[in-house]
Amino acid sequence: MAQAANDFDAIKISLASPDSIAKWSWGEVTKPETINYRTLRPEKDGLFCERIFGPTKDWECYCGKYKKIRFRGVTCDRCGVEVARSKVRRERMGHIHLAAPVAHIWFSKGTPSRLGLLLDLSPRNLDRVLYFAQYLVTSVDEEIKAQILDNYEADLETIITEKAAKIEAEKQRVLEEIRLEVEPLEALLLESSGEAEDIEITETQLDAQSKLDEINDQSSGRLSESEVPIREEYDPQITRVEGLISELKDLHITKLLTETQYRDHRDNFPDAFQAGMGAESVLSVLQNQIELDDLKNHLQDEMHSTSGQRRKKAIKRLRVVESFRKSHNKPEWMVLTNLPVLPPDLRPMVQLDGGRFATSDLNDLYRRVINRNNRLKRLIELQAPEIIVRNEKRMLQESVDALIDNGRRGRAVAGSHNHKLKSLSDLLRGKQGRFRQNLLGKRVDYSGRSVIIAGPELKLHQCGLPRRMALELFKPFVMHRLVLKGYAHNIRSAKRLAERNRSEVWDILGEVVTERPVLLNRAPTLHRLGIQAFEPVLIEGSAIRVHPLVCTAFNADFDGDQMAVHVPLSRVSVLEARRLMLSTFNMLAPSSGEPIVTPSLDMVLGCYYMTSIDPNGHGTGKSFSDFEDATLAYEVGATNLRSLINVRNSDG
Repeated sequence: MAQAANDFDAIKISLASPDSIAKWSWGEVTKPETINYRTLRPEKDGLFCERIFGPTKDWECYCGKYKKIRFRGVTCDRCGVEVARSKVRRERMGHIHLAAPVAHIWFSKGTPSRLGLLLDLSPRNLDRVLYFAQYLVTSVDEEIKAQILDNYEADLETIITEKAAKIEAEKQRVLEEIRLEVEPLEALLLESSGEAEDIEITETQLDAQSKLDEINDQSSGRLSESEVPIREEYDPQITRVEGLISELKDLHITKLLTETQYRDHRDNFPDAFQAGMGAESVLSVLQNQIELDDLKNHLQDEMHSTSGQRRKKAIKRLRVVESFRKSHNKPEWMVLTNLPVLPPDLRPMVQLDGGRFATSDLNDLYRRVINRNNRLKRLIELQAPEIIVRNEKRMLQESVDALIDNGRRGRAVAGSHNHKLKSLSDLLRGKQGRFRQNLLGKRVDYSGRSVIIAGPELKLHQCGLPRRMALELFKPFVMHRLVLKGYAHNIRSAKRLAERNRSEVWDILGEVVTERPVLLNRAPTLHRLGIQAFEPVLIEGSAIRVHPLVCTAFNADFDGDQMAVHVPLSRVSVLEARRLMLSTFNMLAPSSGEPIVTPSLDMVLGCYYMTSIDPNGHGTGKSFSDFEDATLAYEVGATNLRSLINVRNSDG
């Protein structure tokens, strides 16, 4: 038995897997066309295709072979359209199979970036990978890496040994030259010292000694100079090999490489690693290299063993990993391979009077995605140059970004008249979005809304309700009473009578409004006193009147605030409103227990002014026989409000 659409206990929002998206779908959308301009019927395999989304006419297939309800559920063998109600076009989804994976912008550009945290990449670096500016290392073969590392270390040792041997040989050669130069001079000095009979130093000795000193001084310099050509020959080789060893040791999964680095690494370390660009490389890492349980253990160790910024980062990453583990979502689902297509009646195309069409912005955004996806498929089939394919993949990523959240990254895609196209996220977010406008803020029957004004003549438990608004709110009750009293024979005639505003209608309305209170609500309803019950009093005009003393509870004032009116329907709700929700039962603040119905500002000033005496007031000292006489004198201007007068009471 099929489960009813409204038969559920709870709703859970989670990531959709590619298989889930394919299961939702009733067919793949492969063409960007919408409606045929001559027949005004949906194009096959297009964004409004009847085969995928269902028929545009109730119980009729596209070609007209099957008509009427008796063929319900039959799929036409000619056009492939299932015979069903046209309202299925509000429910059935399609999908676009993407030629290259695409990252979901909510997870790549969100704050914080979930993809970035999981891959340990900064948002900027992740951006560079996704939009084909840098390569991402997706796998490293540790065995081949170790072999290449051993080879380079052996080469380095060989070069260093050769360099040392050559330097030593050159050193010996220079020392031999110095020895050959020094020996004759030393022999000459020995001869001269043997022949000398006194202390005087001969000129020959001085020359020999000075030459010997000069050779000794220059010997270290000559030794160093002899090493220079050898060092110039071998040092660049050593630096290069040491650099390669350092780069190879630093080569790990999720490392970023520029175009030049990638080419050098590919030449120097063949088969040791794999790297790629775009969401494809990110998907490869998420599928093959990220093991959530291992990553969790690693991050927990890092969290306990480090401090400062590294610890904070580990905590953030661990939070994302734990969320994935608990929700049983897979990280690779953040990258889309199938793109869901919204049902066509939720993104309609309507013909206007002049023959032109008004269409939802989503259709333009979907059209961009399909065009680029088809072009990419064709380029891959033609084996186009890598740079062209890469550019097309980047454009596909940008078009899907614009569809999901236009303007989140870079300039927003604009339509005709240069207005920003509304994406899927724009339909959800904000005050006019699906959640706040349609789900949380639904319009309900037996309710109204109007501006509030002060009604100081009202009692605390009363509110002034405009007559026309009250008639609309209480219309079913008025119609029922009209039939009961014989003013109308049936509900239809009672409705017509109520709409004509006959005098008996107003009389019955006056009776009906006394039977049940109304609820007044002022948004935002921050505490329970934001909704209170009042006995309605019919008034002229269009504004709702409320007693000034209840404004504090509603946090309302009379500068244009609006209030909503709701009519309780059931006996239980009427009883609850009367017994618990009347404003006279809500005089204390629920948070503190202090009085919330307290006069303030103009009310206090008015009471003070009215009760103070003006000794020089007009009519001071006059006497009146009773209160009616005094009131009449005030109304005709014979005395003022604050004048001191004498009034005889009923006791004499």
